[in-house]
Amino acid sequence: MIQHVMTGARSALLACAAVALGTFSAGVFAQDAYPSKAIRLIVPFAPGGVTDTSGRLIADQLTKRLGQQVFVENKTGASGNIGTALVANAEPDGYTLVLGFDGTLVINPHVFHPIPFDSVNGLAPIGKIGDAALILVANPTVTAKTLQEVIAQSKLEPGGLGFGTSGIGGTPHIAGELLNQQTGSKLMHVPYKGGGQALIDVQGGTIPLVYTAVAGAYQLVQTGRVVAVAVSSAQRVPSLPDVPTFIESGVPGFVVNSWVGLLAPAKTPKAVVERLNTELNAILTDPQVVARLSKLGIDAKPGTPAQFGDEIKADLARYGEVVTAARIKLD
Repeated sequence: MIQHVMTGARSALLACAAVALGTFSAGVFAQDAYPSKAIRLIVPFAPGGVTDTSGRLIADQLTKRLGQQVFVENKTGASGNIGTALVANAEPDGYTLVLGFDGTLVINPHVFHPIPFDSVNGLAPIGKIGDAALILVANPTVTAKTLQEVIAQSKLEPGGLGFGTSGIGGTPHIAGELLNQQTGSKLMHVPYKGGGQALIDVQGGTIPLVYTAVAGAYQLVQTGRVVAVAVSSAQRVPSLPDVPTFIESGVPGFVVNSWVGLLAPAKTPKAVVERLNTELNAILTDPQVVARLSKLGIDAKPGTPAQFGDEIKADLARYGEVVTAARIKLD
């Protein structure tokens, strides 16, 4: 009788162990199997721009490395808010990602009220793709050729000195306002519905200055149709080695870049985030990818999810102060 009970207990324990082992094995297998189906990469902007093009490049490379199709889906509207909110509210399983843009994630929360997502608690950073340097350019007839001359001239103009950008609340707009706050310059923002028209108008002399991405202004600088004043990156841009930085031009610590990166919904499993980060970093160290991103004006920046998350938090705080001081608001 006792032996029978002991045998039964032993069998029960073995059965439980088998179940536990099976559950563990299934969990490991499920984790190792990611991804087992196609992945959506939401680009919250229209097709054809630099952000969209960089997203498609990364999606193609991830497809090759993951063995599953990563397809781009453009969800436009509200300066990127609609597409970003879609991902923040998606199932946190690693199959819906978003191409995060600094303007959307760290500026929009301060200028849009209400904002339909939480940049810190609603999304899980996967990794930064890279930085896009910004540049201040002038019409060739503008007498001020250096940054200090631009600052001085802006203080003498009755209405200030106008600078065009791609729109209210974009990174170039914030950069111009930050310059005003740090130097006392009187640059007056002239918002456009896209950077292309602003560059056309600065060539024609309709506006004296434009703050934009280096990639958009590069050919105009090279052909002399606009004059490069300074770039707001930490170091000089390799494609324009003769153009000084804002720091070199006498504004200590002034660094403002646009950046782009990958994010997933909050609570996405850590193993999935780490797998995607590993593959992204491998892509960003591929010389051919680095060269293609460079042509888009993006300096590849591989790193960890934590580093990208820390940058998002820091920029949220930094740009929040600028937006508040400049009283920028969009409803």
